[in-house]
Amino acid sequence: MHIKSKIEGFEDWLFIEELPDTFNANTPLAEKRMTIKRPPVQEFSNYMLSSGGMFLMHAKMQFDEQATILFEIEGETINSQFIFYENVPVTDDKDSKKMRGGARHNIRYIPSLSGKYELTKGVSYSYFLVVLSKEYYFHLINKDSILHADFVEEIKNGKYTSISAKDLLVSHEMRQIINDIVECRKTGEIKRLFTEAKILELLMLQMEQIQNDQLNETNTFTPVEQEKVEYARDLLDEQFVNPPVLPVLSRLVGLNEFKLKRGFKAYFGTTIYGYVTRLKMEHARHLLIDKKLTVREVTYEVGFKHQSHLSEAFKKYYGILPSEIKQ
Repeated sequence: MHIKSKIEGFEDWLFIEELPDTFNANTPLAEKRMTIKRPPVQEFSNYMLSSGGMFLMHAKMQFDEQATILFEIEGETINSQFIFYENVPVTDDKDSKKMRGGARHNIRYIPSLSGKYELTKGVSYSYFLVVLSKEYYFHLINKDSILHADFVEEIKNGKYTSISAKDLLVSHEMRQIINDIVECRKTGEIKRLFTEAKILELLMLQMEQIQNDQLNETNTFTPVEQEKVEYARDLLDEQFVNPPVLPVLSRLVGLNEFKLKRGFKAYFGTTIYGYVTRLKMEHARHLLIDKKLTVREVTYEVGFKHQSHLSEAFKKYYGILPSEIKQ
């Protein structure tokens, strides 16, 4: 498979990758990084990882003016795509200008394609892409699996298709896996196995969400209501230490409490309380292990008034006391 991309108006290509379609466990990983900072590029960094039948990239970009990214893919590929964006100007129900963000994902079969992405001035984009040859994809997920039966039929017909008719919201677990892949410090064969396992886990979460979306109530939400549910998630990401109570959160996003609770559970697979608890516990673990803070210090850093309350919540979530993780 042949993959390349460039910024329209720039002479040089961002990357040109010629990779074998064949999956080979003995093919070593090739790792590359690049940055660009010249007008109209305000920020551009790209991390790339590749081996036989697999290409992965994570790009962050922001432009001082409208920009266009050109891309070409030759050969039959399956693409796991994630787009994150921040600083998007929106007008709320009161005609008040606000800046919002969002994130969407999908899985697509692409039988060779040339195209372009239009990028808005000032918006911060983060793009995570996994390109797999058909052989590599079916190495990860058997072609007879019921998880993607309709998708496989379209692949057999050689038709460009998306596994979901609409792009879906990116879950917290998906964000974490992407971060695990990008921040991985392992090397050699261990890194290859780790990356492959994480790609499979990411595909599994995507398919699980797509399957649930077809069964649950998310189809009853309008695009505007979906954005409001996502905005609620973003607010909790920012304020999980001292999160707004449900009535306040409901007013902030402009969605009634019942619909907000129902939509949050449908889109993110957990309750608002469960989501905040997860963020608190993951942050507490990070502070204990990586920052070497004491249990007492962590108690206040994650929004608990008493150390005993943190210990109880931590034990319920991880099965051990926070003091034991320090030993």
